[in-house]
Amino acid sequence: MALLASLAGGLAAVGKLLGAIYPKMKSRIRFRSNLEKLNKEMGKLTNLGNAVKEQIEEAEKRRGQVAAAPAVTMWLEELEAINKEVNSIEAQVQQGNLCPTTPSCCCLGCTLGEKVSKSLTEVRRLIEAVKFFSNSMVVENCQLKIVEHIPGPSIIGQSTASKNLMKVMNLLNDDDDGASKIGVWGMGGVGKTTLVKNLNNKLQTTAAAASSSSIAAQPFSIILWVTVSKEFNLERVQTQLLNRLNLEIKAGESRESTASRLHERLQREKRFLLILDDVWEAIDLDYLGVPQEQPEFQLGNKVILTSRSLDVCRQMKTDIDVKVDVLSEEESWQLFTQNAGKVATLPHIEPIARKVSKECSGLPLAIIIVGASMRGKTTETLWNDALNALEMSVPSVKGIEDKVYKPLKWSYDSLFFQDMDIKSCFLYCSLYPEDFSIQVRELVQCWIAEGLVVVRKSYEDSMNRGIALVENLKDSCLLEDGIFNHTVKMHDVVRDVAIWIATSSKIDGCKSFVQSGIGLNQISEAELSKSLNRVSFMENKITRLPDCAIRCPKVSSLLLQGNLPLEIVPEGFLLGFPALRVLNLSETRIHTLPLSVIQLRKLKALLLQGCQNLKELPPLGTLHRLQVLDCSSTNLEALPEGMENLTDLRLLDLSETHHLRHIPYGIISQLSRLETIDMTNSFYKWGGKKPKEELEKAPIDELGCLNQLISLYINLNSSYLAFEDLSWIKRLKRFHFVIGHADEKLLVQQKYEEKMVNLGWVDFSGECYWVKQLLENASNLTLDHCRELEEIPAGLANECYCFVGLKSLTITDYYGKFLPARESGDDRFDLLPNLEELVLHEVWYLLSISQLARLLKLRLSTLKKISLSCCGRVKYLVSSSATLENLEEVTVSSCRVFAELFENASSSQSSEDLPEHATSSQTLVPSCIVPNLRIMKLKNLPHLTTLCGQLQSWQHLEILEVINCNQIKKLPFTTQNANAIKEIRGELQWWNDLEWDNKYTKSSLQQYFNPC
Repeated sequence: MALLASLAGGLAAVGKLLGAIYPKMKSRIRFRSNLEKLNKEMGKLTNLGNAVKEQIEEAEKRRGQVAAAPAVTMWLEELEAINKEVNSIEAQVQQGNLCPTTPSCCCLGCTLGEKVSKSLTEVRRLIEAVKFFSNSMVVENCQLKIVEHIPGPSIIGQSTASKNLMKVMNLLNDDDDGASKIGVWGMGGVGKTTLVKNLNNKLQTTAAAASSSSIAAQPFSIILWVTVSKEFNLERVQTQLLNRLNLEIKAGESRESTASRLHERLQREKRFLLILDDVWEAIDLDYLGVPQEQPEFQLGNKVILTSRSLDVCRQMKTDIDVKVDVLSEEESWQLFTQNAGKVATLPHIEPIARKVSKECSGLPLAIIIVGASMRGKTTETLWNDALNALEMSVPSVKGIEDKVYKPLKWSYDSLFFQDMDIKSCFLYCSLYPEDFSIQVRELVQCWIAEGLVVVRKSYEDSMNRGIALVENLKDSCLLEDGIFNHTVKMHDVVRDVAIWIATSSKIDGCKSFVQSGIGLNQISEAELSKSLNRVSFMENKITRLPDCAIRCPKVSSLLLQGNLPLEIVPEGFLLGFPALRVLNLSETRIHTLPLSVIQLRKLKALLLQGCQNLKELPPLGTLHRLQVLDCSSTNLEALPEGMENLTDLRLLDLSETHHLRHIPYGIISQLSRLETIDMTNSFYKWGGKKPKEELEKAPIDELGCLNQLISLYINLNSSYLAFEDLSWIKRLKRFHFVIGHADEKLLVQQKYEEKMVNLGWVDFSGECYWVKQLLENASNLTLDHCRELEEIPAGLANECYCFVGLKSLTITDYYGKFLPARESGDDRFDLLPNLEELVLHEVWYLLSISQLARLLKLRLSTLKKISLSCCGRVKYLVSSSATLENLEEVTVSSCRVFAELFENASSSQSSEDLPEHATSSQTLVPSCIVPNLRIMKLKNLPHLTTLCGQLQSWQHLEILEVINCNQIKKLPFTTQNANAIKEIRGELQWWNDLEWDNKYTKSSLQQYFNPC
């Protein structure tokens, strides 16, 4: 048994030995076979490695900043390692001269056999691994470019665009201005995108310079460009950001999840700039995934957006908005020649080419397209043909319709204004001539008459709604400010687009025929058709109208104003326009209207302004729908018959009717819906009840019967006002009452004042109870050529009555002497406790405003503005004891003896000269007299030598104007007290001759000086 056990143990040991050496023997036995397989598989792997490297190199060429995916990088590293191992095996095989019969060779062969076997397994694994990353060979390089170049035209040579570029650059670099969001807005094709592309590329240049320098000049760690476009799509915008930031685009991912990833990624940026180009509606940046809450934006992150609409900028809460305007004529020419080439400057072409360039109206997009279309054309005929085509509103130059008109029409298509037909309102503006300044109120009146503005509770509410719509069109760059106040106009190209839309429109009620401002002498009947809705022949030289009924049954607006030679409107002409709602014959020489006007039963606005030959009108009693009757600046002597039947009349304009003498008794009181009566500078004077022989004239109490009346501008006859009850004036929102003679220029300036009373040649020594009734509701009072001003407060002071609503007082041409004020009532009494503005002109015997204040019992505690002119004896404004804490603006001109602003200012001593126990306030003008002064304008004051005391300080002064005040040798400024100054105006010689305490003060203020 022991022997068997011993044999069993020996066999087990032999089995273990054989198990250990068998794999080695197997490798040795299969060595040659495995080595051949290894060489073959290694060849395959090497080819795969080369293919992978080629794909990476190709991706780098196509996509720029990319790198091999991490798995690919590891695979290439493993390939390199196995390649070295196989090369090592080959070297050993070649150098070892292996012989299977020798023990040493046997041992070495076993070792190599194992290596070959292991290497073969590894090579096969690497070959198989390629399949798993064949579709994700490369990834974007994690080192992103700070800025990516955006191709676009240069603005070199365009001074306006360059200034805008520098303005935006400064806003980006200045973190103290609080401008986190910047809006760049303007009409389509004006160059907004070009501006921000140049901005982006300029920042790219800055980034490149910063990367090659040790100085960190680039203010942003990354700049992102996103094109939004009209059809806003949040996912598409988010995808642009994901691509820019090398973030994975996950199919089916929710907007919220994408926004969260973008937000997290952008938060890691030190400081980013996001440019959103072509924004048509407000975008929620939080929903997009852009950090904007505090404190991120405190770190200097910025957002720039471009839009055609200022309203979009406002909705996105931009901090500063930069408007991009059209090019100047010279800039337009430079851009035009860049695109048209040298042919545009040929002697026989240049005069025409300049006209062609001018027709593009400074719109860069149009200039580029037209210029490029004329490149290489050397014959005058072709250039003249292009000029003629551009002068037409319907495009015929190649590319204009597709590349200029249609993009601008997008702005039209996107118009929206609640409860309003804003598109038709916009098209209506094209009825006016090119470059014509349109009166806003007249335009809105036409819109209301056309039914384009929703009728509201009152006509004024509808007017206000229409004015808001005008502002909306301005914000959309489809209208712009005219050259006069309260006017708008259309850019030439925008007008052409509007006419193009209106003439080709299939929208019901919008088809227009526009022949305005083109020098027509007569109307071509053949061009008027039954399909038209609006017709404009305004601002021509038409001498006569067709004496027949041209059938235009749908026309609702007929504009004929501005045809100065036109004297007669034939009876038959108006019969062809039965649907008229607006008829405008203003600024013509017509003597009357044809009787056929009574057939226009749908007429709502009859505009006859400036028809200076118009002396009478036919009976208008059949025009029951008439809302606006404008007979201003005509020679009407009386109102037309049938006026009492115009029960829907809302606005009656009889201003500047210098021959109007008769308004029949009982007519006006029947116009119960009247809201506005304007009789500014009319000859007709309203008064109280008159003697029996004059009862046929309307008394003022008829106006008191008009419960809807809110605006009233009339002349009053003070002779019949003494006992009238004028309490109804309280319900007026605006009024302008003129008593006696008034300066017409002054009335025009004050036309838009809300509640104005103008008293001319009134003697206050008599009974003036009616004055109290007028003034207790007024905000502005003008006293022109009046007498006995000291009598005004005498009775009022006794009853402590004051006019709390009066905020402005103007006194002109007062020649009375200023006697000592009567001692009456409380010394603390203030006749005008809320007075903010005081204007004095030719008040001959006045010595100072302090004297006037004592006379009229004014404390001036709320005064903000003083204007003094042609007051020959005024020596100073106020005494040194006065305190005008709220005074912000002072203007003094042509006062020949005026010597100092504040009494004793010029005689002030320095603090070193004061007695030992005296304070500066004892001898100097206290610095608190006018602590909040912002604007000071001084002109033609030959005796004025100083502005203030030596220790005075005007910390808030922003504007100083000194003209022809040559005795002023020194300004009260130091480098410490001139922090608010924005502008100093005066003669250059005066500025150069000024004396300064030190040269640093002048050098610091030099930048604010503008010579006049």
